[in-house]
Amino acid sequence: MPQYHIWTVGCQVNTADSAKLAAGLRRLGMDPTDQPRDADLIVLNTCAVRQHAEDKAQAKLGSLKHLKRTNPNLRIAVMGCMVGPHTARGDDPITKRFSFVDAWAQPQRFDQVVNLLDLPGIPEPEDDGGEFWPEIFPDETQPTAFVPVIEGCDKFCTYCIVPLRRGRERSRPIDEIAREIEAHTQRGVREVTLLGQTVEAYGKDQPPVDPDTDHADLSDLMREIHELPNLQRIRQLTSYPPDMTDRILEGMAELPKVCEAFSLPVQAGSDDVLTNMRRGYSVAQFRERVDKVRSLWPDVSISTDVIVGFPGETESDFLDTYDLLEDMRFDKVHVAAYSPRTGTFAERHQPDDVPHELKMERLHRIEELQRDISFRINNRYLLTDVEVLLESTKPSDTEGMERHTGRTRTMKLVHFDAPVGEFRPGDMLDVSITRVGAWSLQGQPSLGSSQGEPA
Repeated sequence: MPQYHIWTVGCQVNTADSAKLAAGLRRLGMDPTDQPRDADLIVLNTCAVRQHAEDKAQAKLGSLKHLKRTNPNLRIAVMGCMVGPHTARGDDPITKRFSFVDAWAQPQRFDQVVNLLDLPGIPEPEDDGGEFWPEIFPDETQPTAFVPVIEGCDKFCTYCIVPLRRGRERSRPIDEIAREIEAHTQRGVREVTLLGQTVEAYGKDQPPVDPDTDHADLSDLMREIHELPNLQRIRQLTSYPPDMTDRILEGMAELPKVCEAFSLPVQAGSDDVLTNMRRGYSVAQFRERVDKVRSLWPDVSISTDVIVGFPGETESDFLDTYDLLEDMRFDKVHVAAYSPRTGTFAERHQPDDVPHELKMERLHRIEELQRDISFRINNRYLLTDVEVLLESTKPSDTEGMERHTGRTRTMKLVHFDAPVGEFRPGDMLDVSITRVGAWSLQGQPSLGSSQGEPA
C-alpha cells in the first residue's frame, strides 16, 4: 500500500489542515508512516509567521534531498504559509534552491498535492479538493479537535505575512461546519476549537440566520453546534478586538458549552506602535473589549500576544506595553521579538531599527513579569476543584499509576496521577488542585470522580 508522511509546523490552522489532508489521502488508499524514508509522498506543511519557523522548515526540506536522489519516484510537496502566489508560479528563489520539490501548494490547496498522486495503486480522486475539500473531515482520535471556520485575513497588519499567503477572509457555511463537528463527536471528540486568523470575522460573507441582521456571525454558528449531544466544550481562536461585537460576545455568554477562555492579541501597549502596525484599534479600545469580556465571564482566562522591538519602538513605547500587561494581568503572554517578513509592508517601508540585544532584553523583561503574574493567577486554584477534560495519558514514575494531562474550561493545563486503567482520554472529571506553577497545575481526582462520568 502506498504511504504518505506529513510534517507540520506552525499554528493550529496548519495542524487542522494537515489532519484534513491526511484524511483525504487515506480515502485515496494511502497509509501513514512516521518514517520519511518509507514514504511515497512527503508533505511539509510550513509556517512563515516568524523566521525561526521558516528556518526550521527549510532545514527539514534540505534533509529530504538525499531521499529524492535515492528514490526518484518519491513525491515531495510543500504547502502552508511559506508558499505564496509567486512561489506556486515558480517565481520565488526558494523554488530554485529546492528544485527537487514536485509541488508548491498554497494554503488549503489540497488539490495541488493530490494531483501528484500518479503512483501505482492510487485511484483517480473523486474530489480534487478545492479550497475546503468540503466532504472530507479529519479522522480525529483525540477528545479535542481544531475546526477551521474562516480562512484568510483582511486586516493587513504591516508586519504580517498571513494575508499575503492565505488570502482574503472566506467563511465556511454553517451547515458544513456543523456536519464536520458532528462527525468528530461520533468519533469521541468532546471539545472543538473554532479556528480563524480573526475568528469573530466569521460569517460576514454568509447569509443571515437572524432576520434582523445582515449576515451570520460566530454566535450564530455556536448556537447551531451547541446542542450536539456529545459535544461538551466549545472554544474559539484567535480574537481580534474590532470584530468582537456585543452581539457576538453576549450570544456566546448565553451558551453554557462555550468556555471561559479567550486568546486576544494586543501586540503593543503604545498607540504609536499600534498605528505603525496598522492594528486597527487603540489601547483604550482594546481595554474596553477586555472589560466587556470580563463583565460577561468574571472568571475568564485571557491570553495575549506581544511583539517587542517593532520598528520605531522607543523605550517609552515599550514601557507603555509593560505597564499595560502589569495592569491588565493576563493569564498568559506570548511574546516575540520582531523579525521582518519578506514581502510585508514593514519589511519594505519600516526599517528594523531596534538592535537585537535590546529586543531580547525587552522580551526577557516581559517574560519575567508574566511569570510572576501567571503564578499569582494560578495560585487562586490551589485547594479548589476544577473540571478537567482528560486529553492524554502516559506511564507515571510511580508503579501501578498513570500520568494524566488535561485542561480546565479556562485552558489551564492540569496533571495528575491515577491507578492504571481508571481514566482514559475523553473522560471529564473534577480534580483537586494540590500544587500550582506559572504554567500548569497539579492535583488528584476529587472524591466521586470515576471513569467516564462527567464532572
